[in-house]
Amino acid sequence: MAKKTATSGAPSQRMLRVAEEVRHALSAVFLRGELHDPDLDGRHITVTEVRASPDLKHMTCFVSALGRAVTQEELKGLRRVQPYLRTQVARAVRLKFAPEMHFQPDTALDYAMKIDAVMRRPEVQQDLQPSPGGAADEDKAP
Repeated sequence: MAKKTATSGAPSQRMLRVAEEVRHALSAVFLRGELHDPDLDGRHITVTEVRASPDLKHMTCFVSALGRAVTQEELKGLRRVQPYLRTQVARAVRLKFAPEMHFQPDTALDYAMKIDAVMRRPEVQQDLQPSPGGAADEDKAP
């Protein structure tokens, strides 16, 4: 009999747990300031989320730079120090294979700020306000 697999595409509990452990390990390295790269020197990088592949060999790491967008130079620097980060993560998180990390800028905060700005527009606020009289007007109709 064939083994059934989940078709929902949702991450398993193990994937979520390992991704969170990797996020903590990377955050600790960034906090200690152990990165020796000119594009990362003196920069504060935050790991906002890590997503693991089903085989746990690849991790997509979403990063931000303390209240601003991550620059292309910082992303290049992260890619250059990826082998060092991979070693540090392998020491901190016990896995069969040291995961390869792929860095992506985290745009969730920018998106949330854009949505907030749209929601504050007068024309949108007008649509969100209840009409005067509300349901009482409907009751008075003949």
